[in-house]
Amino acid sequence: MRNVPFERVSETVKSLCIAACHELPPDVLEGLECAAGKESHPRAAAILRQLIENARIAVQDQVPLCQDTGLTVVFVEQGAQVAIARAGPGRETLIEAIDEGVRAGYEAGYLRKSIVTDPLDKRKNTTTNTPAIIHLSIVRGDKLKLTVMAKGGGCENKSQFRMFRPTADRQQVVDWVVSVVREAGADACPPFVVGVGVGGNFEHSCLLSKQALLRSLDEPNADPFYAQMERNLLERINVLGLGPQGLGGDTTALAVLIETAPCHIASLPVAVNIECHSHRHKTATL
Repeated sequence: MRNVPFERVSETVKSLCIAACHELPPDVLEGLECAAGKESHPRAAAILRQLIENARIAVQDQVPLCQDTGLTVVFVEQGAQVAIARAGPGRETLIEAIDEGVRAGYEAGYLRKSIVTDPLDKRKNTTTNTPAIIHLSIVRGDKLKLTVMAKGGGCENKSQFRMFRPTADRQQVVDWVVSVVREAGADACPPFVVGVGVGGNFEHSCLLSKQALLRSLDEPNADPFYAQMERNLLERINVLGLGPQGLGGDTTALAVLIETAPCHIASLPVAVNIECHSHRHKTATL
């Protein structure tokens, strides 16, 4: 059994929070640059170039890419041979280490805290951006992989779920996904990265749609059927003409990424998780 110090986990999460909010991943930046080079609408091309400049300034000056520094979503792959070495009362579990890292990162990075304690009644800010949303998977080995996603409220609010009849075909699913993106419009800050989860059950399809967002934008689904569906969806979405910031253009989305899972014979759950152009996530393996 390999023990990973509590402090190492929290320090790693702290640095990931800051880096995610300051630095666009290379594939996202490349996607914006490619879109700017192809964009036929002058105003849309200018907006894309401004987004690229915004990303450059954020890295140079170490300031947030967006004022909404998001709800912190952490995907954890914990090797079966990994244990967290406790650091004292209240500093014993992996969840406590992650939340400590989020608190420290959002404080040290001067990142906006956006989490409220109660969703409907008092809605008082926790002032720490915790608790994080944590998705834990146990895998083989002795490594601990941590991926931090800073998920903004505007794009998250436009995500949707639908339970289709199991007799639905690909075209019906594609039409619905396109309609979800159309409804999102300018409110979700295009150009988007669109994550689609197909299969599993009610909650799993939603998780799949968010996990899809962690794939590189130029990495198609391994299954040719779904890879073709990703290409078709991207083409259909960009024909909508919403464009960067919803002001018109060829670039409504940079990528559509689909993840799937087996499901019940009587079900066909589908979820769409929309990500804005400020697609912020960072990964570290301990």
